Amino acid sequence: MSENYRITKVYTRSGDDGTTGLVGKGRVSKNHRRIQSYGTVDELNAALGLARAHLNQDASNLPSEKKDLALQELANLQNLLFTVGCDLATRIEDRWDGMPVTTMAHVEELERKIDSFNEEVPALKDFVLPTGTPTVAALHLARTICRRAERDALTLRDEEPIGEAVLPFLNRLSDYLFVLSRWLTISAGDTETTWEH
Repeated sequence: MSENYRITKVYTRSGDDGTTGLVGKGRVSKNHRRIQSYGTVDELNAALGLARAHLNQDASNLPSEKKDLALQELANLQNLLFTVGCDLATRIEDRWDGMPVTTMAHVEELERKIDSFNEEVPALKDFVLPTGTPTVAALHLARTICRRAERDALTLRDEEPIGEAVLPFLNRLSDYLFVLSRWLTISAGDTETTWEH
């Protein structure tokens, strides 16, 4: 961990008045749109942690190399979400040289991975219900939280500027989580549950 991010105390009492400090400078109410926005990204990260925990305990027929790949993918995403959170927690004018930010390269990498995983699953013929193994169900939960994170970031952007790649990244990430959930289901030889209508 960099000295810039060193955590020396868990509690500071500075937020007892209902405000919190932004990265860079300034304090805002804890229900400020910016706090709501990166708070939802944090919730998404926790949901991915739950998916990783389930995947570690996965007892399905998922081949070990695919399980290892998915675990690494989720670990990488959790780290990237800290970057997204840092991006949202910092006003554009308070950014500094070398600050971790979300970039279009992150978006393009997600697109490549979506295409790669999607090649290994059958074409969709109906809506897939958000269920399956605990891992797959957790990914569906993460996907819906990601959609909310996108909506929260959009609401914030309507009020003040945010990083240009944040919204595209969150949009692609929800698609990625959907495709990953399908890929894990098919890779384990399971059958997807589709909408009956």
